[in-house]
Amino acid sequence: MPLFKKLYLTDRIFYCLGGIIFLFFLSFLIHPVYYLAVVLLLSCAIILCVDIFILFKTTNMRIQREMASVFSLGDQNKVSLTLENISNLKLFIKIIDEIPYQFDERDFSIPMNISKAQSEIVTYHMSPKIRGEYFFGDIHVFIQTKLGLAVKKETTPAEKSVAVYPSVILMKQQELAALKHPSFTQGDKTNKKIGRSYEFDQIKHYVDGDDTRNINWKATSTLNKLMVNHYEDERSQQIYSIIDKSRVMKMPFNGLTLVDYAINSTLAFSNIVLKKQDKAGLISFSKKVDTTLKADRGGLHLKKIMYSLYKERYDYSEANYEALYSSVRKTISNRSLIFLYTNFDSIYALERNIKVLKMINKYHVLIVVFFENTELDAYSKAPASSVLEIYQKTMAKKNALEKSQIVKELRMHGIHAIKSAPEHLSTKTINKYLELKSSGFL
Repeated sequence: MPLFKKLYLTDRIFYCLGGIIFLFFLSFLIHPVYYLAVVLLLSCAIILCVDIFILFKTTNMRIQREMASVFSLGDQNKVSLTLENISNLKLFIKIIDEIPYQFDERDFSIPMNISKAQSEIVTYHMSPKIRGEYFFGDIHVFIQTKLGLAVKKETTPAEKSVAVYPSVILMKQQELAALKHPSFTQGDKTNKKIGRSYEFDQIKHYVDGDDTRNINWKATSTLNKLMVNHYEDERSQQIYSIIDKSRVMKMPFNGLTLVDYAINSTLAFSNIVLKKQDKAGLISFSKKVDTTLKADRGGLHLKKIMYSLYKERYDYSEANYEALYSSVRKTISNRSLIFLYTNFDSIYALERNIKVLKMINKYHVLIVVFFENTELDAYSKAPASSVLEIYQKTMAKKNALEKSQIVKELRMHGIHAIKSAPEHLSTKTINKYLELKSSGFL
């Protein structure tokens, strides 16, 4: 029967029955206690029936879930539950929302009480650590009255899927912060460049003073008039973000991997690049080049970048920098600014790939962005209490020293370098870009 599927008994009724059973046992020694036990048993049964009648005849709840259609990776995303008590009784309820299994919470519940004919909004926050599609299930509400002997379960169908994209919240925060940068308020410096631009604008009639090298002979023969190609100065630069998805980027930090931090930073950084009227592009690689998105600009292009980052999958093999160089030479024709997100653990790891980095920097402006191990740095500064800890802290300090040597080594070869903690990655990357942009370096 539907009633029995929705009906549950609380601990209170079992405590009462336990006490009554004890009285029945006691009645073997003290006979008058038997009559007291019978009276209490009948009273408990009557009160239980009354409680069940009230629950199923006079109590009713409405509940609705509201949340964003897209969640941000690594951020606190708000979920709201709107409750409405349409009965004339104060109700004591427990809400169980079927949250996605990726959050790994098996006992998620919200206990509360709600007054008669009242509406309330309950909010909680979820912080996803993996990109992809998450499924929310139904909402279950367990209702009980002041008597508290029985519980009625009401289920509201609320199945919904939500996509977890790279952090849109971080992107908006960085956009607001970048608006305060002098580059946005004072403008950029422009350097006079020798040469000519090859960004096509239109075909027009020839007039005295036009460069005869730009004559469009095909249009001239068609119209029987001299026509020339008109080019405009190319003011926007190509800015590429290259993400290393190899084994060295698997290291976790606050629940996210270094790849996830690089992905979040790339989205926020690309948004600022497009706001500055530059062209943003994307490349990801590990043992081979997986994603290649040519630099372009416009609102739709930001959505393409976001979707490409959303689809990125982990591939923790060794990084193939030779394949990266080959792809860069084929994909990026003009001199561009390239931000390479990677992680070098030692000088030896850098030396294995420095030749490829120098070759990329020969044709483009390369900025290597890598991570510092803040947890290891904090551990190295703590006091040691044993010989083993002294050894461990010495090795931790050696790692921090090598990170600083990597920066010096890259700069010695004319390559820009950014060493950043994972949580400050977006800020440092954007500030470096704005610094280069405002100084007229690009």
